[in-house]
Amino acid sequence: MDSDEILPDDLGNTEENLDEKYPNRPHNRAPTLPFHELYLHLFNPLNAIKKKPSGQAPNRRKAGPNGKGAAGLSPYELRRDVIVRFISRWRKDVGDDIYPAFRLILPGQDRDRAMYGIKEKVIAKMLVKLMKINKESEDGHNLLNWKLPGQSSSRMAGDFGGRCYDVLSKRPMRTEPGDMTIEDVNERLDKLSIAPKEEDQLPILAEFYRRMNPEELTWLIRIILREMRIGATERTIFNVWHPDAENLYNISSSLRRVCWELHDPNIRLEAEDRGITVMQCFQPQLAQFQMHSFDKMISRMRTTEEDPVFWIEEKMDGERIQLHMAPDDALPGGRRFAFWSRKAKDYTYLYGNGLYDEHGALTRHLTDAFANGVRSLILDGEMITWDTEQDAPVPFGTLKTAALAGQRDPFSKGPRPLFRVFDILHLNGTDLTKYTLRDRRNALQKVVCPIHRRFEIHPYEEATTAAEVETCLRKVVAEASEGLVLKNPRSPYRLNERHDDWMKVKPDYMTEFGESLDVVIIGGYFGSGHRGGNLASFLCGLRVDDSGSSQSSDPMKCWSFCKVGGGFTASDFQEIRHHTDGKWMKWDPKRPPSNLIELAGGDAQHERPDMWIKPCDSVVVCVKAASVATSDQFRMGLTLRFPRFKTLRKDKNWKTSLSVQEFLNLKSNAEQEQQEKKFDLDQTRKKRTKRTTKKPLKIAGYEESDVANYQGHSGQVFRDLNFFVMTECTTPEKRSKADLEQLVKANGGKIYQTNTAAPDTICIAERRTVKVASLQKIGNTNIVRPSWLLDCIKQDIKDVGLPELILPFEPRHMFFIMEDREDEININADCFGDSFARDTNVEELKEIFQSMNNSKHKPNPLDSTTVQRIESQILEKVHSGHTVPCGWLFRDLKFFFFSPNSQTNGLNEDPDTSDLDLTLARNTARFAGASSADSLKTPGMTHVIVNPDTTSSSDIRSLRGSLAALTNKKVPHLVSFKWVDESWKNRTLLDEERFQVPR
Repeated sequence: MDSDEILPDDLGNTEENLDEKYPNRPHNRAPTLPFHELYLHLFNPLNAIKKKPSGQAPNRRKAGPNGKGAAGLSPYELRRDVIVRFISRWRKDVGDDIYPAFRLILPGQDRDRAMYGIKEKVIAKMLVKLMKINKESEDGHNLLNWKLPGQSSSRMAGDFGGRCYDVLSKRPMRTEPGDMTIEDVNERLDKLSIAPKEEDQLPILAEFYRRMNPEELTWLIRIILREMRIGATERTIFNVWHPDAENLYNISSSLRRVCWELHDPNIRLEAEDRGITVMQCFQPQLAQFQMHSFDKMISRMRTTEEDPVFWIEEKMDGERIQLHMAPDDALPGGRRFAFWSRKAKDYTYLYGNGLYDEHGALTRHLTDAFANGVRSLILDGEMITWDTEQDAPVPFGTLKTAALAGQRDPFSKGPRPLFRVFDILHLNGTDLTKYTLRDRRNALQKVVCPIHRRFEIHPYEEATTAAEVETCLRKVVAEASEGLVLKNPRSPYRLNERHDDWMKVKPDYMTEFGESLDVVIIGGYFGSGHRGGNLASFLCGLRVDDSGSSQSSDPMKCWSFCKVGGGFTASDFQEIRHHTDGKWMKWDPKRPPSNLIELAGGDAQHERPDMWIKPCDSVVVCVKAASVATSDQFRMGLTLRFPRFKTLRKDKNWKTSLSVQEFLNLKSNAEQEQQEKKFDLDQTRKKRTKRTTKKPLKIAGYEESDVANYQGHSGQVFRDLNFFVMTECTTPEKRSKADLEQLVKANGGKIYQTNTAAPDTICIAERRTVKVASLQKIGNTNIVRPSWLLDCIKQDIKDVGLPELILPFEPRHMFFIMEDREDEININADCFGDSFARDTNVEELKEIFQSMNNSKHKPNPLDSTTVQRIESQILEKVHSGHTVPCGWLFRDLKFFFFSPNSQTNGLNEDPDTSDLDLTLARNTARFAGASSADSLKTPGMTHVIVNPDTTSSSDIRSLRGSLAALTNKKVPHLVSFKWVDESWKNRTLLDEERFQVPR
């Protein structure tokens, strides 16, 4: 188990320990309800309640003493009634301890069970194994690629659980609800949460599969993923359970406490129990999402004429952490610490529980971090990673690595955890959440003594206008920070609430200028603070082309265009230093390099850099920005608003960087410039659809294990089965009758010498002996070929770790079939004999392919109308986000494969096969949908493919001459065969320029 997972409390708690810790906890008088009661009487009824359309409600007949019948209830009231009925039934039939049920109803709030470490992809893979589905089949593809639109409709489509239901409902182990109770499910889920590997998780999931019907399994999967979507929030459920339930959960993050301490709705929390408590993890306040304009956001800060101030803080790229400190004489130093994340994950093991904790990456440095008289406190802040060598923050993904390194070497000069505190919520027994943010900050300043680059108070700026927000945002973007948080200093701390008192602002949410721009670096600025001593931002220019230069101008001349400091990583700065080292010169205001770099403002030299570099010695960077704005600070008269570094263009130099005229052309095609001093925010954040590249088709069973010798394998696959082996085995391998009997016994089966010695005896034979013929004549038993035994053993070996299950009989397994059993056997393979339940080996697959030509099921050739319909359906799927099918990669392209030995090298000719690389590329192109060009003069030819290693320079020159002589307006690409290979490997058409044939 990973060290960052929290072990469930249940594993270390006996009933006696729990009774001691929770002396007033209730005990149920009856077993818990069956698991299926949850979805039959709670989940499904809640989901069935739809929101009513807005608008005037129709007149309804009043009913009941209060004039309100069921038809007049709002959706919220209807959901509340469903929850009330379920809880009432639990109290009546089970008891007052509803904790077992709440763990499954609110899995996201259950902090007592460890995270499973299982995501959708892992569950999909395990389900494919359990149900023995070919992963390349429609159902296998739908499970493994669950984010893509399904290939068939579903009443529950749109979530992974619904996708699982589609597949499970076709292969149920049971159709009626199972016999597992809520307690049974909790017990197995506890085991699943601590199962370290897939081989430990599979048997648990297999038991669920055997004992649950598809709908139960669907809800179980949602519980594991903690994505319930039952149409009711935890707030609604808590309010039904107890009036103080939400409050207790917000201050403790403990579902167990909510259930056990508030089991009687008539007993309310005492006043002293309603506030946050030291060493009890609470649910922190969250920042509201940003709005369409800064002015609107500022209006939500509830400023007044007397107090128009709001605060601006830098948004940090780290992990939200709450720090608790309490006196504890049992620990050296007399203080105990605890750390929890926003999701109530305990990180004390990582950062330390005491001032002298040798395993703590932070607390050992906090000896002098608090003022005299501070006994206990709770701090809210962000844990970030700080690079001491660069004196700069490091991206969030390195935090845990830095903390573990800090445990091993507390005084390392490498990256370290830095806790930035921005709020104090509890001090010496007093709850400060009701005080204003301004008062809490004053207390924080008096309480905390910062430890440099270990433990610091997060700074803020006071502001009153939207312009100040924009100025701060420019600053944090230039410093590669994440964004801003606006805060109302007059506000209290709101537990577990996303409120307008805190609002975040991120430049990445803005509409970007439509193009990425490749600009050349012409100057640099030294940084301050953690970037001091190094060039931390760069002046970028546009190459002055003929339209903007005089005849006497240096061709390298550039106009200043924008200043870029955001988006760089430490490695990006290092790479730029590597390419430009020794080429920088100090800017001399008295002797500026005006022949190469032209700034705005004439002698004022606006945005004058500290250092400059010749464009021919510099590098080209790709930048993106929010929009284009007019500016008199740059010679171009235009600049980029909030430019961010995207990548270093190693393939470009100053000659191929963006020119003045090229930029003006781009700008004329972009959207109109936005109003100055106002951000145009996206209405919604557009999430890029992740294009999943479909892997090449793999033939199931094409492995060494398929041809290995399985004699001697032992297991329980034939357990409780009776066999009568009548003949030897000759295909697919030779086994004597004695060998087969030994094989059966070694795998749990029983051997008899007649078919009547035991019930349900399976008769094995593949040759018509007298005994076999006699059984055929009687006709009351199936006779199975020995190959079925071997297939069962092979599949059992492949399915190691899964439940040992026999294979269903297939037509190829049968020597004789009873008349009334033929249909039930035929359904276990397709019309060509391909098994639905086991892997097919290469030899068998070849036989299936060969038999297809003579099969009565061979499809008729498709007419052109059908082909067009299928093509339109595929295009529709591609446009909706599906990966382009392999067979369509080169669709609408026409290739000519040039070989010195042949001048007719289309795809369908008998080509020269002496060049293996070219032959393989030709076959790949044909499979991927390319059409054939019979000669260089074929109309519509798009690509000429050659092998530069086997084609002489004279042949290539001759080929270029032939292409140049073509009368087509568009000359086809001349590329190496590697363009075909690499495009195929990457499942996308790559840029042909990277595969040009050398001259």
